[in-house]
Amino acid sequence: MLFLSKNRNGFTLIVFAFVLQGCFTFTKTPRQLKKYFAEKQVPFQRVLSNFGHRKLHYVKTGDAKKTTIVFVHGSPGSYSAFLDFLSDSTLRQHFQLVSVDRPGFGYANYGWAEPSIDLQADIITEIIQSFSGKVILVGHSLGGPVIANLAMRYPQHVRGIILVAASVDPKLEPNERWFRGPLRTPFLKWILPVSMRVSNEEIYDLRTELEYMLPQWKNIVCPVAIVHGERDQLVPYQNVDFIQQQLNEAAPKFLFTKKEMNHFVPWTNPELIHQAIFKMEEVTKPTN
Repeated sequence: MLFLSKNRNGFTLIVFAFVLQGCFTFTKTPRQLKKYFAEKQVPFQRVLSNFGHRKLHYVKTGDAKKTTIVFVHGSPGSYSAFLDFLSDSTLRQHFQLVSVDRPGFGYANYGWAEPSIDLQADIITEIIQSFSGKVILVGHSLGGPVIANLAMRYPQHVRGIILVAASVDPKLEPNERWFRGPLRTPFLKWILPVSMRVSNEEIYDLRTELEYMLPQWKNIVCPVAIVHGERDQLVPYQNVDFIQQQLNEAAPKFLFTKKEMNHFVPWTNPELIHQAIFKMEEVTKPTN
């Protein structure tokens, strides 16, 4: 999340330093992407297509004959968040790796927010249907409820999900409408960078969206890996307890955590996501 709360019940601070450092560099241009993979000598494919009035955009590397891992970024963000995973030689040897743009970010109708988690999951499902076999989904932060929703409603496409610092418990979502509401108006929203504006739009109704998902958690029957830091100040660690309580008892659960780990797991502790991916591949591998 882009907005930091001083405490869960207190006022909210907008971290402008984070905006300046990250908001304008979330997405690599096609030229920058080509240079990035050229320097690493990694073959890649960039795909841009249509789904109704929506644009679909993703980048893929690795072995198309192997299990597909699909990465879904948080808010704000873009496909670029997981490029280091897509260029990792060990992962490329064992998997096909795909990083997508969620609606409103990157090259997926940049600036056009989609607050509905259902519709976001539908859009990601349109992408994964183009790959052979079931996929393993990795969702960071707000990408977490998106992949959970997909596993609830489209289990036929999912081998397993990896929830990384996932914001899924509606009761843990801070009440921030008092400042998010004014920032949605034509009078004030222009002051926000585009990525931050989209983030504000989709987070505004997030609590309601998560409440709507509550009865559907029992529909998740695939294995679930939970990666979360105990020092996460943006998405409380208590989300881990929520996930474990809500999941179907038949769904295998695996926990990967570090005491000092914060919210930015893909950058600070990528090794835990690597471990979760290989564990998921191990427990979901079809038996002959």
